Amino acid sequence: MKNKYTVGSLYAGVGGICLGFIKSGFEILWANEFDKNACKTYRENFKHKLHEGDVMSLDLDKLKKVDIIAGGFPCQAFSVAGYRKGFKDPRGNHFFRMLDFVDEMRPKVVLFENVKNLVNHDRGNTFKIIKKEILSRNYSFQAKVLNTKDYGNIPHNRERIFIVAFDYDEFPDCDERFSFPEKEILSKNISTIIHKEKVDEKYYYREDKYMFEELNKSITKTDTVYQWRRQYVRENKSKVCPTLTANMGTGGHNVPLIKTIHGIRKLTPKECFLFQGFPKNYKFPKISNGQLYKQAGNSVSVPVLHQISKNIMTVLNGGACPIKDQLF
Repeated sequence: MKNKYTVGSLYAGVGGICLGFIKSGFEILWANEFDKNACKTYRENFKHKLHEGDVMSLDLDKLKKVDIIAGGFPCQAFSVAGYRKGFKDPRGNHFFRMLDFVDEMRPKVVLFENVKNLVNHDRGNTFKIIKKEILSRNYSFQAKVLNTKDYGNIPHNRERIFIVAFDYDEFPDCDERFSFPEKEILSKNISTIIHKEKVDEKYYYREDKYMFEELNKSITKTDTVYQWRRQYVRENKSKVCPTLTANMGTGGHNVPLIKTIHGIRKLTPKECFLFQGFPKNYKFPKISNGQLYKQAGNSVSVPVLHQISKNIMTVLNGGACPIKDQLF
């Protein structure tokens, strides 16, 4: 009989990491999220304890100890789309806050998630510091950049770095037994995500809308996703959804566009969540679409986390994953 391992989820957002672990047989014991609207969405879908508020203010002594600490600490400090200030940005210090939880609870495994650019930030020095800090605590260090379209079988071009660290005291051979999931062939296309029926009229660009003429001229295919890039339309040649970002929630024309038999329109919030691998029965609270777009863009792709956490579970239960060369 397999053991039941518990997870504490930091920077939980709307639960992408949590859903991935749950699908692999883990139990989420508690979670933490600061954004009040993300908390509303989270509570619609989960029953376990959610600590709403600043992670810096959480009392570690009052939290139940868990087997796994997981979290996608704020990425804006390292993102190409942001200012890339790294640890000089207060948001960059959240990595060290996660280490406070590691030091206090000594979990069996730690999982970190962040933007791909974390690897090259400050000429690689930021990543070196992260690796050094984890290794100094006698944890292993394995990291890899995974793309949702290659490791989640979802037609979404989304590259993120994942770091997995096992406690060497309990798993001295974890480097030989753990590996990241194998790349898989993408078998799904955008038609498996897009609503076939007509959606609310507010999502469409009609002749009376700004940019309609340019969009109508450039958006000609129904099997891919487009983006408005200030003065022109960009087609995704790979016929997948471009990386969904939090700024979809800031208004304007940041939400990707598609052509359907009913007209040219934005993706709906529901479709954005589906492109992140959330289940079709995932529930939304009564909040603005802007907030839902932001939440989808900030989330972690559920199927990718499912694949990683399955391999973590294999090692925890005494097994070994098919070993592949790791990148770092």
